[in-house]
Amino acid sequence: MPDMSASASLAMTHLVTLAELDEDKVTPGVLGFIVFAVMALAVWGLMKSMNRHMGKVDFQEPAEQDASAGPEAKPQRG
Repeated sequence: MPDMSASASLAMTHLVTLAELDEDKVTPGVLGFIVFAVMALAVWGLMKSMNRHMGKVDFQEPAEQDASAGPEAKPQRG
C-alpha cells in the first residue's frame, strides 16, 4: 500500500470527524420528514372530507306537531 500524502491524510481526518455522531445534535432526518409529511397529508384529507360531509348535514330541526298532546295523541291505525 503506498504512503498517503499529507493532504490525503488531512482529508481523511476531516471525513472521520464528520462521520462522528454528536449526541447533542441528533435530528429526525429524512425518515422523520417523510412521516411528518404523510401525517400532514392525512390530516388535510380528513379535514377536507369532514368539511364535505358537514356541508351535507341539515341543521334545521323539524317543527313539533303539538307539544301539549302527549304520545296518546298519535293516530291509531287499524
